Amino acid sequence: MTDRARTTAAARDNAEWCEAFCASHGLPGALDVDAWASPRRTPEGYPDAVTLRRGVDPRALLARVDAGPGCSVKDSFADLDLRRAGFDVLLEAAWLWHAPPASGWGAPSWREVTDEAGLLAWEAAWADGPPAGLFRPELLAHPRVRLLAEVVDGVVRAGCVVTRGSAGVVGVSNVFDPERGDPWRGILAWVAARAPGRAVVGYEAGKALDTAVAAGFEPIGALRVWLR
Repeated sequence: MTDRARTTAAARDNAEWCEAFCASHGLPGALDVDAWASPRRTPEGYPDAVTLRRGVDPRALLARVDAGPGCSVKDSFADLDLRRAGFDVLLEAAWLWHAPPASGWGAPSWREVTDEAGLLAWEAAWADGPPAGLFRPELLAHPRVRLLAEVVDGVVRAGCVVTRGSAGVVGVSNVFDPERGDPWRGILAWVAARAPGRAVVGYEAGKALDTAVAAGFEPIGALRVWLR
């Protein structure tokens, strides 16, 4: 599989996660061959659109969203120029790919969050503060979404979101591990046991990107997030 095909799979999985997350807030979007887009402003930290191929028409894309101040676009192939529309680059990152992890990662020590009490504890650890209800209980019932946590002595020490969408990969996002800074062994062990045969995708920047590469991930393409 080429890097472009792998990037396309990663972008689609991420777009489907954005749809699941926003729909849990009562803000469903629409997905087609060009992009996923929400006609109403998405919650903080989530884009209003995610491109799914190269060469998307910026004007047509922005016509599908609330393009006023605060609008953000995940430019999955880093090929848009939204400056003329009043946008600046907020983030530059790299899509990541890991071959299907083998069983040699060992038994999974991370567990799925299954109830609202666990969700509150997970979000508090993710936010490093009181949970604000950003992650809604509806996500716990979503057939393609799982929130994972490493729990030590009853305390959530690390976590992430995993998605298994139509692209045939496992997407990993919202990774946190404030104490050790390297959560990937636990995540890959879970994937090997619970989703065997699926490659793992995601995106990171900075030190988190270095940590993922050290764990065996391969950078496969650039992405940008634009903010107006």
